[in-house]
Amino acid sequence: MHRTICCAKRLALLFCGFLLAALSQPAHAQTAQEIAKRAFGSTVLLVMEDAKGQLVSLGSGFFVREGVVASNLHVVEGASRGYAKLVGQKAKLDIDGTVGMDPARDLVLLRMSAARAQLLSIGNSNSVEVGEAIYAVGNPQGLEGTFSQGIVSGIRQVGSDKLLQITAPISPGSSGGPVLNARGEVIGVAAATFKGGQNLNFAIPSNYLKALTEKPQPVAPLPRAMPGSKRPSILADFGGRNTEGVSGGQIQWSFPYHGALAGGYSFSLRNHLREPVRDVLCLIIFFDRAANPIEVDAVTFRDVIPGGLARRVTSAVHQSVQELTTRDGSGTPATKIDVRVLDFRIVQ
Repeated sequence: MHRTICCAKRLALLFCGFLLAALSQPAHAQTAQEIAKRAFGSTVLLVMEDAKGQLVSLGSGFFVREGVVASNLHVVEGASRGYAKLVGQKAKLDIDGTVGMDPARDLVLLRMSAARAQLLSIGNSNSVEVGEAIYAVGNPQGLEGTFSQGIVSGIRQVGSDKLLQITAPISPGSSGGPVLNARGEVIGVAAATFKGGQNLNFAIPSNYLKALTEKPQPVAPLPRAMPGSKRPSILADFGGRNTEGVSGGQIQWSFPYHGALAGGYSFSLRNHLREPVRDVLCLIIFFDRAANPIEVDAVTFRDVIPGGLARRVTSAVHQSVQELTTRDGSGTPATKIDVRVLDFRIVQ
């Protein structure tokens, strides 16, 4: 009997040892398809507007708590309002405000109205190694649900902070999206890309985000725009090219639409970076009074725009577009017109 009891104890201890070992192992690696499916259930397209309803910026974000989306601060900074759309869904989720900000690390937490979605788990960015496979999820240039694979190509020290350098591309609209490891855990937040002879993409390590989520704050209004020179940022030395690098707006018709030159218009391009830029590719989308798109004009501004300054750009469309978007005799459009900056080149 005594021998039987001892054997039972040994078996129980052995079983507990196996159980503890299993629990201590990292989460099981997933296939790229599994990671994409779960990430799409959490990732959102962020559409930010000014007080007049004009598009300010496009970005990405992802749910980290119920009703709370994480993103980059620069995506929402300066906007009066905005909404989010889950990848593949039509419903718009209104942004109530912020419930957490880390300006130095370019991070923000947004409270969403009546939002229910899958949550992504936040991993430990201190355990990330160079060469590790990663996946970036976002909405580059408004293309919802883009899934890119890459590796961690470097871990860069920026003062007392760190940045993850990755090979997965980050385009305008991808900023704020999750960067995931092979277990589907968030190990970074896509932040910026710098084109200067090579493609350098950066993500904010997830441990900064985890610290922010552990200190919830009351709902506050969206932050006002602050010049980059007055707000210390982990990205300050990297010349970030992202949704806020160059922006466009202030559409004006040049002539009354009954004139021979009707259809001529101008708009402004502002360079928010410290470096000069050129070859700015823009897409201007004109809507009628029923909010239907009626014309698209692609414009490339070849001249240099110095850092922090703006330039006026001129172009023209068919005169009927002007007739459908403005009132007689007015140079200001009466309907929505989007100016989307798709690409630009930083002058070295």
